[in-house]
Amino acid sequence: MNTNDSQTPVLSETDNYVIYIAEEFDGETTYHVELDKVTLHFFKEEFEEFVRLVKAVKM
Repeated sequence: MNTNDSQTPVLSETDNYVIYIAEEFDGETTYHVELDKVTLHFFKEEFEEFVRLVKAVKM
């Protein structure tokens, strides 16, 4: 992922994973979570729920 691309701001990145946002043509902001060969796509409300889910994980 190119972290210098102003069209797709990176929220977080590790050696293997990246989370970035993109502005769609209709003005909707989407969140993308790249996990190796899989990319999850979320709208804002869905991403907020996903973040709550991950924060609730007990290790």
